[in-house]
Amino acid sequence: MRELALQKISFGEKVGYSLGDVAANLVFQIMLIFQLKFYTDVFGLEGAVAGSVFLIACFIGACFDPLVGVICDRTKTRWGKYRPWVLWTALPFSVFYILAFYNPGIEEKGLVALYATVSYVLLIILYAFNSIPYSSLGGVMTGNIKERTSINAVRFVAVSIAQFVVQGLTLPLVNKFSGEERDMQQGWTMTITLFALVAFVFLVITFLSTRERIQPPPTQQKNLREDIRSTISSIPWRCMFFVVLFIFITISMWGASMNFYFQHDLDQQSLYDFLGKLGLTDPNHEKTGVGAFILSTFHLIAYSPADAYFIGFSLFNMTNAVVQLLGIVFLSQYLANKYGKKQTFVVCLALTAIFTAMFYLPSPVDVSFVFGLCVFKSLAYAPTIPLLWAMIGDVADHVEYMNHRRATGFCFSGISFALKAGLGLGGALAGVILSCFGYASGAVSVQSASAMQGIRLVSSIIPAILFGIGVIVMLFYPISKTYNENMQAELSARRRMVKQ
Repeated sequence: MRELALQKISFGEKVGYSLGDVAANLVFQIMLIFQLKFYTDVFGLEGAVAGSVFLIACFIGACFDPLVGVICDRTKTRWGKYRPWVLWTALPFSVFYILAFYNPGIEEKGLVALYATVSYVLLIILYAFNSIPYSSLGGVMTGNIKERTSINAVRFVAVSIAQFVVQGLTLPLVNKFSGEERDMQQGWTMTITLFALVAFVFLVITFLSTRERIQPPPTQQKNLREDIRSTISSIPWRCMFFVVLFIFITISMWGASMNFYFQHDLDQQSLYDFLGKLGLTDPNHEKTGVGAFILSTFHLIAYSPADAYFIGFSLFNMTNAVVQLLGIVFLSQYLANKYGKKQTFVVCLALTAIFTAMFYLPSPVDVSFVFGLCVFKSLAYAPTIPLLWAMIGDVADHVEYMNHRRATGFCFSGISFALKAGLGLGGALAGVILSCFGYASGAVSVQSASAMQGIRLVSSIIPAILFGIGVIVMLFYPISKTYNENMQAELSARRRMVKQ
């Protein structure tokens, strides 16, 4: 029998695995980009209140993550430890996704905030029971370093496609489904229901198409205290915990704030003129040509400057997704194989911080500059996306390497705790900062100069600083390319001896 370290994974299985993260990102990208603005403009919550909903829900959800990891590590079925959870959570995850974006008729703002908090907490908990086993599954499909990077590369190509669809088509779909009455709640409910149905189908496909191949050492005894000790005492794990924390604080803050940036900071007439140069305007509603018909069907044509925000922000997100996709396909695995995951990650994250800070520079009329920065930032950030999760798989191997114990689920659940905490802190900080600068909620079209300054800062300088902290933390990550190769060789030898 071939060693697990040399085992290849079929392309079909990689694609099947990747669909699970497409499903997750049909939810995650909405939470990342649109949920704060949904709470302020559709539910009508103040920025600070909406931020508190984020913080409470994400921290409660995050506290479930270690428990989920422990449960998964101790699950034993004929399908494995982690695969069954992908199937078991598919339906409830989809249902709670819909409920988080549906108001059953509540009008009193305090009750709306309570409903938003409870529904979001339930969604985050189900997200944990789905995403942690899913991520852990990627760590036990193979022990081959290059195959693990390849799995994550295919996974995040699919994620980039999901990002393109969600970030690019959500607002146009909401606009379309809201009808002539401009019922935004109806538009959101219909859009989220569509995404939830697709997510359910993809999670079932992931369960059916994947396999678990790496098992804990057969002599390993169940010992929760030892699993916790061996994981949290690992320096690589600690580094990844804080890197993930700061990265997700940053992308949560930046993702949410750019929604406000496009609606309020950019000059809408300039944005409309920019779209016109790209052929995305049709002031006469003529819809001539096949391309125009398709674009108008998805509400991707601006008929007046009033539509510029919906189409402009969607185009910005599509640009971001396409460039990230190209970066993942052509750069991530090449750079990781040549320079190692750590070095590639550090350099790319540092460049991302620089380009993020530069979003403070464009004037409201300089739309081309904003889109140019989007291209450079997205290209710099792209290689870090699959490498982050590939490195977490390496960390689980490192814990086994040092302690002769494997607790993949707990390892990933601890990182997931950092992710949820970062997501909550980022959304909360964005909401609080906007409130402190005087942002007026409730779909107010004109904001004060102070609010505009807050939007600009939370879209550039502040997230850039947080990215920079992630770079500093990553410098202490000890698993270099050579170290990882030696570690995998040793683990392979141990597994071969056990089989003999």
